[in-house]
Amino acid sequence: MIRLVSIKYGLIWLLIICLQSPANAATAAENPNKPTFQSEVTFEQLGKTKDLALQGINATDQIDFTLRRDHIATNVALNLIYTPSPALLPELSHLRVFLNDALMTVLPITPDQLGRQVIQHIDLDAHQIVDFNHIRINFIGHYDKVNENPVNSSLWLNISRKSSLDFEQQALAVKNDLSYFPAPFFDSSTREALVLPFVFTDNPTPEVQRAAAILASYFGSRADWRGARFPVVFDQPPRRHAIVFATNDKRPTFLADYPSVPGPVIKMINNPENPYLKMLLVLGRNDKDLAQAAIALALGNPMFRGDSVTVNDVQVLKPRLPYDAPNWIRTDRPVQFAELIDYPEQLQAPGLLPAPIQLNLSLPPDLFIWRNTGIPMELKYRHTPQPVNHESRLIIALNSKFIASFPLNNADQQSQLDKLHLPLRSDSLFDTDRSLSIPALSPSIRNVIRFDFSYTGSGGTPLGQVGTSLLPDTRAAIDDDSTLDFSGFRHYIALPNLQVFANTGFPFSRMADLSETIVIMPKKATPASVGTMLDLMGNIGADTGYPGLGVIVVTDWETAAKADADLLTIGPMPEQLRHLPNNNLMLDTIHGWFKQARAANASAATTQISLTSTAPIAAIVGSESPLHKQRSVVSLLASTPEDYALLRTALGDPGKRAAMSGSVVIVRESGVYSQQIGPMYNVGFLPWWTQIWYRLYAHPVLLAITSGLTAVLIAFLLWYAMHKIAHRRLAEDTEQES
Repeated sequence: MIRLVSIKYGLIWLLIICLQSPANAATAAENPNKPTFQSEVTFEQLGKTKDLALQGINATDQIDFTLRRDHIATNVALNLIYTPSPALLPELSHLRVFLNDALMTVLPITPDQLGRQVIQHIDLDAHQIVDFNHIRINFIGHYDKVNENPVNSSLWLNISRKSSLDFEQQALAVKNDLSYFPAPFFDSSTREALVLPFVFTDNPTPEVQRAAAILASYFGSRADWRGARFPVVFDQPPRRHAIVFATNDKRPTFLADYPSVPGPVIKMINNPENPYLKMLLVLGRNDKDLAQAAIALALGNPMFRGDSVTVNDVQVLKPRLPYDAPNWIRTDRPVQFAELIDYPEQLQAPGLLPAPIQLNLSLPPDLFIWRNTGIPMELKYRHTPQPVNHESRLIIALNSKFIASFPLNNADQQSQLDKLHLPLRSDSLFDTDRSLSIPALSPSIRNVIRFDFSYTGSGGTPLGQVGTSLLPDTRAAIDDDSTLDFSGFRHYIALPNLQVFANTGFPFSRMADLSETIVIMPKKATPASVGTMLDLMGNIGADTGYPGLGVIVVTDWETAAKADADLLTIGPMPEQLRHLPNNNLMLDTIHGWFKQARAANASAATTQISLTSTAPIAAIVGSESPLHKQRSVVSLLASTPEDYALLRTALGDPGKRAAMSGSVVIVRESGVYSQQIGPMYNVGFLPWWTQIWYRLYAHPVLLAITSGLTAVLIAFLLWYAMHKIAHRRLAEDTEQES
């Protein structure tokens, strides 16, 4: 969900434009042909997945849209497609269209429009457009001049989600000012996926790639649900806002005359070929300085100002802890709803037909939820008292499926407290009944809890009376001190499981700063291989909400083998992994072999397929690390630029990521193919008694035998103890008699 952005930021940016430096102003004046952009966006693309149904008691709806802060709208038009009810009175019914609360036009409903689809083209005032905007459509409908019920079913008007907005925009030459970073490189007011080129000299070193990985994960965390892509360019000026990495001794040709720097420096400049584009220079004396500058960008930007910043020192005072990713819900204590909201009024629901209240939840993927009773939730809510005998209710849904409902009583206005348990779904391989679909929280996806306040009041004029009724001002709210309690759950998961890797970055995201992750890159870096690594770092940053400050990038296996860490390899499979007995797939430039199981989730392969092809193919393979217990290796296999393009497309597509699972994922132009092959291993900790029952659960016959033997053993021990006690008492009685 987009965070609401205040209009004041648009005014601030206009101020920046007005205060741009004389050099920028002169350059802009010398370029009268400013870049212009034309686009069309439908209501569906703006988040309206269903048509807008305006009714007598819910006669207003709103469409939000944004504009980049370094663009200005020159023309905006609304193409409105709607169908009015055939029961309306044309002389009294009409539509009002507002832009940012300013009335743009009134659309009368004529007799020939009743019950038919109408298309209206409305020119909007471009001067009213700021960075965050809303179009409000208000339906005024009447079906009777005297006796009218506002909840009558004949009062409706349907607005198609195919309605659209046409934009003409123009780029602005803004001032070079780091105090507004990450803008203009990332603009939080937009819905589009972030596309941000990274520019290097030829074959960047591992330390330079590490600096880029840190920034990619930072921008990914800011882009969040939008997604992020990082095209990589070697020694060429970028054609959009971009990040450029350069040292005193190794820099792109277009920066050959740039003066040397005394340490880590961050500077914003104009693109030499286009004054409307910005370049963020990450500079240093050496590669280590670039990593320092990248960390400062990811952590210290609230202190930035001016067009240039020199980084004196960067210290991480407190190390991150496992599972403390900002985007993941806390599992060490109860969590209040106030910690889960995205904007201040998210828990409010005004109106007789209020919009649902929604909360997004992301869970650590290795929560051990086997045989759980659910997540305790204490729900506190308030609402306007309802008339007697009304069946108004609060309905709770989880991931679009019904969970529970509570009556909205009419006793008073005090907060009501209800307790329930939200079910959890286990993705364990031991779940045999996949056909049973139950509403449950899933550790591997982003979950949505929805609260619907449903009022059944009708109002209206009693029979035999003349007039129109007034409806009550109904309001409801969820208290922000309502809680969800995930504490008490252990962390334990069976791997390899590429579903949790593709959708949450696990096991690497276990540490939000990737401090236990080593990335092994090809010795010869290419734009395709580096870009794939950066896209993946951006995905993990979006999952955790935190930059990967602790990631290590190397190009040789020997360096990686020295550390106790999870390994992520990109490119051809390292030689040290090729001949492992549990290796499931190998891909070279045109040759490959693949072990295949007789059935899904098999523990061992039964056939091996070898093939040769010239078409692009890529793969993702998961396995246990041969170096350390409780560690994993995930390999992204590709050889050619086309192979890497397949990987990047698949990792950037939520639908394809959702289809990834098992230990092997093959990526082709036709889609992805997943299979579980080879041995499983477990990561995490469980007490020995829980492990015994967990493993026996997959074998019901053995579980029954073990349960029977356990019962017999306990009975025998009890009998033996009672026998000993009885024998001792008899001996004592014999001694007393003698």
